[in-house]
Amino acid sequence: MHADLDLLCISVYCTADDLLPERPRNARRRLSDAEIVTLCVAQVLMGIPSDRRFLRAARRQLGHLFPLLPSQDALHKRRARLAESIEWLVGVFAAQSPGAGDDLLLLDSTPVECGRSLETARRSQLAEIAGYGYSRSHSRWFWGMRLHLACAADGTPRAAALVGADRPERETALKLLPQALSGGETIVCDKGYAGREFAAAIAKLGATVLRPARRNEPEQGPDLAPIRQRIESVFFTCKDLLSLERHGARTPRNLFARIAVRLLALAACISLNHQLGRPSRAIANYTA
Repeated sequence: MHADLDLLCISVYCTADDLLPERPRNARRRLSDAEIVTLCVAQVLMGIPSDRRFLRAARRQLGHLFPLLPSQDALHKRRARLAESIEWLVGVFAAQSPGAGDDLLLLDSTPVECGRSLETARRSQLAEIAGYGYSRSHSRWFWGMRLHLACAADGTPRAAALVGADRPERETALKLLPQALSGGETIVCDKGYAGREFAAAIAKLGATVLRPARRNEPEQGPDLAPIRQRIESVFFTCKDLLSLERHGARTPRNLFARIAVRLLALAACISLNHQLGRPSRAIANYTA
């Protein structure tokens, strides 16, 4: 089988159709939840954040798979309503990848900008959850959220949290990691997760923290740069191929749903790549 968008859509649809509870259709809701989830994943991989433009493109490129398409308003509303189901499906696809049982776990966070003007920060519906944070990689402040991700070395997402950019990294990590750990893992992270209390809390969960030494600490341990570069590569994949920074959300509910869809697309691509014997994050073939 050739890796392409059609094959990925079929894989996502079959899994979602088998596992999601069936809802009765009516005159206004002619598409199943599995079809909506699959369309949302296809939208991410086609790189079209606008629902209106995506539906026009889907009519041409995906018409053989979806004879019926929802209206723009229906797609927007149903994606938001299915946010929890989409998040649950991320775990389903992640469990199908070898990374689900990997003893090495990568931990980091990346900015998810939600606006740039002061007027946006004051009037946006996202103001109740967003905050100002500092991006060290870009050496600037930004307004929005941070996506905290714990993933395996092959990119399989094990746990994720979307929180305000002003929330402390270690505090978020301690709430996130119990979902990803089964005991005995080694967590590779950066200097932002330094601290005796954090290391002790992770030890209670049965895991070990490895991070680069700070300037006031003696150099010790292995060179972690090649390993830490992997999660930076995962974030680059999310931003470049899965349009993480171009989410187009304007409300908290829709933001969580759109970010969850991107993680679902990542997990589904990695799972399918393992089945096809391809490199785990060779995602370009699935993009339109």
